[in-house]
Amino acid sequence: MNPSETHVPSRTIGCRNCSNGQKLPFEFSMAFQPIVDVKSRSIFAYESLIRGTDGSGAQGILEQVSEENRYVFDQSCRVKAVELAAKLKIPCYLSINFLPNAVYQAATCIRATLEAARRFDFPTDRIIFEITENEQVVEKQHLKDIILEYKRQGFKTAIDDFGAGYSGLGLLAEFQPDIIKLDMQLIRNIHNDRARTAITKGILSLCKSLDISVIAEGVETPEEYIKLRSLGVELYQGYLFSRPKFEALPDVYWPPRRVS
Repeated sequence: MNPSETHVPSRTIGCRNCSNGQKLPFEFSMAFQPIVDVKSRSIFAYESLIRGTDGSGAQGILEQVSEENRYVFDQSCRVKAVELAAKLKIPCYLSINFLPNAVYQAATCIRATLEAARRFDFPTDRIIFEITENEQVVEKQHLKDIILEYKRQGFKTAIDDFGAGYSGLGLLAEFQPDIIKLDMQLIRNIHNDRARTAITKGILSLCKSLDISVIAEGVETPEEYIKLRSLGVELYQGYLFSRPKFEALPDVYWPPRRVS
């Protein structure tokens, strides 16, 4: 085996599997959870979340994802999300999680998404791609190239679970996404935690300077919401507002406009 084959073997496998038309050995579907803008009291986006075909949780599906089928799974998730979003007539952004280690070349691996958007008549400028910060990404340049290509294609980009991963602010020094989503562990019980409040204030100030929007995810209690709202957060996702709904768009609870 020569050095070029050992450098990025997983991407080589992905490229070969895509060209061979590999099929997934399992089926899955999606649930949708809204991301709300409390200032305008509107839905900013719906995040597509992996589910079993019977509506069961993501774990049973993710356990079947392997090195050999990771690429086809990632591509299939994108297509399924776009298909269901078009079927449900989602009028706002659609947020799709992607696996950076399943992208061997950004311009090539986006083709299935573009084709699905055309086929199902869903606007590509209403798609957000989320990268989970705590997924181990060996090559930051590779991730940077993906983000830049997606932006060039007109997609919005987001870093999910920000504040929980191995690199944190280091990622923002390398590239700036359109959105970051504050990790739920950072904001849990923030109303009673001086350190979490200070860290969140710092992140919000930094993001304002870099023109990055901030979403507080995993918000579960009125107290957490009131504290975050007092810090200036306008975009939210979590059980306080709505739980995910299988293959449908759930109703939204809107907290009172006034916070104390």
